[in-house]
Amino acid sequence: MQHTMKIAIQLFGFACLLFSCGQSDTSTTAISDQQEGMHDMSIYHLPSDWNTHHGEKISFQDLKGQPLVVVMIYTACKTACPRLVADMRQIEAKAAPHVKLQPRYILVSIDPRNDHPEKLNQFAADNGMDGEQWLFLQGTESGVREFANVLSMKYKKIDPIDFSHSNIISVFDTEGVLQYQKEGLGLQNEEIIENILRVSE
Repeated sequence: MQHTMKIAIQLFGFACLLFSCGQSDTSTTAISDQQEGMHDMSIYHLPSDWNTHHGEKISFQDLKGQPLVVVMIYTACKTACPRLVADMRQIEAKAAPHVKLQPRYILVSIDPRNDHPEKLNQFAADNGMDGEQWLFLQGTESGVREFANVLSMKYKKIDPIDFSHSNIISVFDTEGVLQYQKEGLGLQNEEIIENILRVSE
């Protein structure tokens, strides 16, 4: 119940964010053909573009139709992020034999100045996360901040190479709508896996 209420509050905030973005852009009044039929709370409405660890440019809309499991990290992190990465690997391994539709496991860098695609690609290889199900993203600082706000994920730079940050794993359905979140490190992941299977049906 608690995480359901939290998600409802976040979705309301997301709706306000999208509304304010729409109001500020007077140059376009029509909804694009690609956005027609999208859920109002879908992250596919977010306008930001991203660089993948393979050096490709994508938007979240390019991921439409796939369940998404998302965490925000940075590669220089030596404390919480390694645990989050290990959790993501464990979740993927446990869910893989049972999913009907393969999710994308997305790791978004909160340090876009330093985590360029080549560095993310090496990080993926070093952590055994170079399969097609894994996706590492570098955005702009504003795009990263906007996405973090959608997740209610807080982060703050505390010195030239380190950040303090929330540790949240988020599950989105095939329409890009947030369905479940869990905060913490090294916790039992059965609930996350159950929700991945639910959105992968």
